[in-house]
Amino acid sequence: MSKFPNLKKPYDFIASLGGIGLISFAPGTFGSIFAWISFVIISHYVNMLILTIFIVFFAIWICEKASTNLLEKDHKSIVIDELAGMWVSLVPVLYVATDQNERILYASLAFIFFRVFDILKPFPISYFDTKYKNGFGIVLDDVIAGIFAAIISLVLTIFLI
Repeated sequence: MSKFPNLKKPYDFIASLGGIGLISFAPGTFGSIFAWISFVIISHYVNMLILTIFIVFFAIWICEKASTNLLEKDHKSIVIDELAGMWVSLVPVLYVATDQNERILYASLAFIFFRVFDILKPFPISYFDTKYKNGFGIVLDDVIAGIFAAIISLVLTIFLI
């Protein structure tokens, strides 16, 4: 079995977000930071709802391809699922925040809560994380964490501003 990820293989390169997943300390957090920054930049130019939906399905396909020969299907170096989940958590900011302060508050809360849910994996996140060991399962637990983070961030933003 070859070393994973091999950045010369396109599926591995994309699944690790160009090597971000190779960071030895907290690769998921660094993948989430990359997702947060890229969302902020890209959201000025394209429809992020459509792009996020596309990324979720693309991430499922990439994770399936990248994890095919792995014993540990949700390998720590696979961080494209963090991109998908983080973007899911951030999409509501585009529709609910009315000023820069609300955007900053919401985006910061979404990042924090996404990481908390992604790391702790409360039910039902843990169910999907353990039940489905394929591309769908690798991404779905992060998408659910993103949905939870979005809901809590939205409620807290409304009450704090």
